[in-house]
Amino acid sequence: MSLIKRHKTRKVAIGTVEVGGDSPVSIQSMTKTPTTDVEATAAQIGKLAAAGCEIVRVAVPTGRSAAALPQILKCSPIPVVADIHFTGKLALAAIEAGVQGLRINPGNMHNRKSLARVAAAAKEAQIPIRIGVNSGSIAGGKKIEGDLAELMVRTALETARFLEEQDFHDIIISAKASGVRSTVKAYRMLARQTDYPLHLGITAAGPASSAVVRSAIGIGSLLLEGIGDTIRVSVTGDPVQEVEVAREILDSLELRRFGLRVISCPTCARCKVDLVELVEKVKKRLAGIDKPVIVAIMGCVVNGPGEAREADIGAACTRSGAWIFTRGAKIRKVSFAEVPEELLKELKEQ
Repeated sequence: MSLIKRHKTRKVAIGTVEVGGDSPVSIQSMTKTPTTDVEATAAQIGKLAAAGCEIVRVAVPTGRSAAALPQILKCSPIPVVADIHFTGKLALAAIEAGVQGLRINPGNMHNRKSLARVAAAAKEAQIPIRIGVNSGSIAGGKKIEGDLAELMVRTALETARFLEEQDFHDIIISAKASGVRSTVKAYRMLARQTDYPLHLGITAAGPASSAVVRSAIGIGSLLLEGIGDTIRVSVTGDPVQEVEVAREILDSLELRRFGLRVISCPTCARCKVDLVELVEKVKKRLAGIDKPVIVAIMGCVVNGPGEAREADIGAACTRSGAWIFTRGAKIRKVSFAEVPEELLKELKEQ
C-alpha cells in the first residue's frame, strides 16, 4: 500500500498486538478516568476499542489503582499497559495483576535495584517494558542543561542498556517533548542508534485544536521518514479523539486503511449547494460501509471529478444536480437529494 520505507526494528508483542518489525503501525491511547473506578475505566476502554484503539495505557499511581487492574483486565478487549512512575512496587503489582505491558519513566525511577526487580518480573511474565522518556520529568524538575533531544535520547539509551544488563530485551522506547522540533530530533537520533521499536507522540499537545496540528506535523513527519512503530496522539479531552486523529494520520500517509474516507473541497463562489450539509448526509448514509474506500464530495465540476480522480467514487455538484463519478469518469447525473443513496448504491455494486 505505502511506498514509505520503514526503519527496521525488532518485533515486540504487547498481548496480541505486535509492535515493530514488519507489523502495522499500531494505535494507542490512555484512559482518563480514575483507575480505581473500574466501571468507568472499563467503559472508556470499550469506547476506545470500538473507535479503533489497539493498545490502551492506564495510570497506576497508587496501590488501590493496582488492585483494580485484575477487574479492568477482565473487561478489556485490547491489551492493557500499566503506566508506572516513582516506585517499582507498583510495577510489580501490575505485573502480578496480569497487564500486557509496562511503561516506566526513567526520569522518575532512579532506584536501580528496584528497576532490576521489575525487569526480572517482566521477563518472567514475558511482557515488554516501554522506556517512556518525556521532557516534563527528564531533569527531575530542575532546569534542563544542554540540548533537550540529546538529553532524552541519552536517558532512554542508558536505561535500555541497564535493562539489557539484566538480560531483558523486550523493550520499546519513546522520547516525547511538548515541542515538535525537539521530539522529531530525538526520534531521528534514536532511529540512528537503536533498533528497538519506537512509540511516537507529542506530549502535552493541548486541546484538540492544537493537538491535531502538532501531532500531525510531529508524528506525521517521522512516519514519512519511516520512523515509528506505534503512536499515540495526546489530546486534552475525550481520548476517543486521540484514536480518530491517529487513524487519520495513518490513513493520510497510506500506512493503514480504516474503511470509509470522505474527502471534500473547501467550497468557493462556484459552489451552488450547501456542501457541508451534503457531506454530513453522505457520511451518515454510508456509515455502515467498512471496506477501505475513498468517497469524494466536490462542490463544482472544476474540483471534481478530475481533482478527485483518486477517489473510488464521488459526486461533483453543478447548479442543477450532481454527477456521480468513479475514478474520475462520469456515470450519471442525479439530484442533490439523491446523492447519498446513489453513492451507497454504487458502492454496493463495486
